[in-house]
Amino acid sequence: MERRLELAVGLFVIVGIACLGYLAIKLGKLELVGGDYYEVQAEFSSTSGLKSGAPVEIAGVQVGRIKGIRLHDYQASVTVGIQHGVQVYSDAIASIKTRGIIGEKFMELSPGGSGEALRPGDTIQDTESGIDLEQVISQFIHGNVE
Repeated sequence: MERRLELAVGLFVIVGIACLGYLAIKLGKLELVGGDYYEVQAEFSSTSGLKSGAPVEIAGVQVGRIKGIRLHDYQASVTVGIQHGVQVYSDAIASIKTRGIIGEKFMELSPGGSGEALRPGDTIQDTESGIDLEQVISQFIHGNVE
């Protein structure tokens, strides 16, 4: 009788730990496997506030994630993972946007269409850095608004 109780408690604990692990992965939006993405690059003068794991959207629909951001020749080089089946062309425009006034940063892609389709490892040429809200407020306060 006592062994059955210990077995039931042990099984309950294992199931609980498995559920917590599943929730942590889903809520953290982590990928255990590489996923079905291809990677392209984009270079920005500033990626202030953009973080790895941020969503990449086309027309408000999430089509990928930011895989990494690093400094390359004094420019921010962003690695973008885009779902296979979503075509992005060489005349695409990558913009850093903010959700709401002080919300999270994300990347908005205008996919283009008149150029060639980007292949894994290619670079998006046209980029727009996000608006730095602190800098705009500072200019307004000090009377430097144009």
